[in-house]
Amino acid sequence: MYRHRHGEGHAHPHTHGHDHGDTHEHVGPDGTVFRHSHDGHGHHEHEHDHGHTHDHEHGHGHHEHGHDHTQAHDHRHRPDRPDAIDGGAALNRPRLVTIERDILAKNDALADVNRRRFAGRGVFVLNLMSSPGSGKTTLLTRSLTDLKGRFPVAVIEGDQQTSFDADRIRATGTPAVQVNTGKGCHLDAGMVAQAADRLEAGGQFAGDGVLFVENVGNLVCPAGFDLGETHRVVVLSVTEGEDKPLKYPDMFVRADLLVVNKIDLLPHLTFDVERMIGYAQRLNPSLAVIQLSATGGEGLEEWYDWIADGLAEARAARAATPEAVSAVTPAV
Repeated sequence: MYRHRHGEGHAHPHTHGHDHGDTHEHVGPDGTVFRHSHDGHGHHEHEHDHGHTHDHEHGHGHHEHGHDHTQAHDHRHRPDRPDAIDGGAALNRPRLVTIERDILAKNDALADVNRRRFAGRGVFVLNLMSSPGSGKTTLLTRSLTDLKGRFPVAVIEGDQQTSFDADRIRATGTPAVQVNTGKGCHLDAGMVAQAADRLEAGGQFAGDGVLFVENVGNLVCPAGFDLGETHRVVVLSVTEGEDKPLKYPDMFVRADLLVVNKIDLLPHLTFDVERMIGYAQRLNPSLAVIQLSATGGEGLEEWYDWIADGLAEARAARAATPEAVSAVTPAV
C-alpha cells in the first residue's frame, strides 16, 4: 500500500536504497521528516512537491513515481498482481457494510408497520418478482381479468421508468398506482406504504382483498427488501435458464411460491422443468411450485385457488385480531 498526503510546499528530490526491512527517517532541506518502511527491496526513488509527512510500505522491487498536486490518495497493490491497483474501495468496505445494514434495518422497521397495517385490514399482499421478460405482467393482467368480481383487488406497479405496465393493469378495470424508482432497482417498504396511502385516499382499495405488488424486474435487488408482504412469489419462465435458482439463490431462498410460466412453449424447448425445480427446492425445501401458462390458461385455476386460500387466511387472521391498524405513512 502506498499512502500519500500532499499539500502546498516545496520540491525536493531524494534518492536512497535499502537492503533490509527497517523503518527509516529522512530530513528534507526544510526540516520535513519523511518516514519509510521497506521490505528487503533495492533502489527506491521519489520526487515530491509537498511539505507533509508521508508513509510508504512496499513489498516489491524498483518503484519510482513523482507527484505535483494537493490531493490525498491511496494505492493498493496486490502481492500476486503488482500491476493491479484497487483505488481504495477496499478501505471503505466496512463503512459500506455499516451503511447497508442501516438501510436494511430502517426498511425492515417500515415493513413491519406495513405488515401490521395490511393484516388489520384483511389484505393478502403478494410481492411478485422475476427477471424482465418472464411474463409477470401478462400473468398479472390475465389474473386480474379472471378474478374480477370474486374479491377486491389492487396493484402497486414498480418500474424504473414509464407507466406502460400500470396502464395495462388499469385497462382491466383494476386500480393501480405506478411507482417509478428512477435508477433504483427495487421497491422498498416506504414506497409501498406511500402507494397504499394513495389507493386508500382515492377510495380505490379499502382492504379485505388482494394487493398485488409487481416489483422491478430483476432477480437480485428485490430479494433483499421486505415490503411487508404476506408472501413472495418468484415467476420464472421456461424460456430462461434452468440454472437461474443457482445463479440467484437469495431470491429463491426467500420466496414462498415459484410460478413456472410459459409451459405452453415446452414442446419447442429443451428446458428441463424438473431439474430447475430441483435446484430451487434444494435451496428452499418448503418452496411451493405452480406450473402454468398465462396465455394458454394451463395451471391458472391452481394459481387462483392458491390466491383465494391465502385471502381466506388473511381474513380469518383479521377476525381473530379485529383491531385495525391505523394508516401510517412512514417517513422516508
